[in-house]
Amino acid sequence: MTASTRTTVLSLYMRVFRIARTWQAQSGVLSDTETERKYILQEARTLFRQNQKLTEQESIKKCIEECEARIEIGLHYRNPYPRATYLPPMGLATQKGRKLRAQQRLRKQAKPIYLQSHDET
Repeated sequence: MTASTRTTVLSLYMRVFRIARTWQAQSGVLSDTETERKYILQEARTLFRQNQKLTEQESIKKCIEECEARIEIGLHYRNPYPRATYLPPMGLATQKGRKLRAQQRLRKQAKPIYLQSHDET
């Protein structure tokens, strides 16, 4: 990891913590605010620790882009949780064969950048 990349990652990490410290829930309820602040901190810690061993510049760049996208979406919509993707689960594919693999590949490609760290549920 280069020095500039390290600086960028650390500044993003600190930015997330500053956002969590000043976060106000859209509902205005104090318990909602605390819950959302805890979620922001937990999610940041989890994802940054999960990705701290990355060494490839391309994968680090993707993680930085994901973090920036999630920050901007969260601030814009005043919602810290990731936005859902509305793709039908294997809606067009049969349960085996080439069509299933093609459908899985299309679903992976269609996954937005701000959800790249989340596993399929």
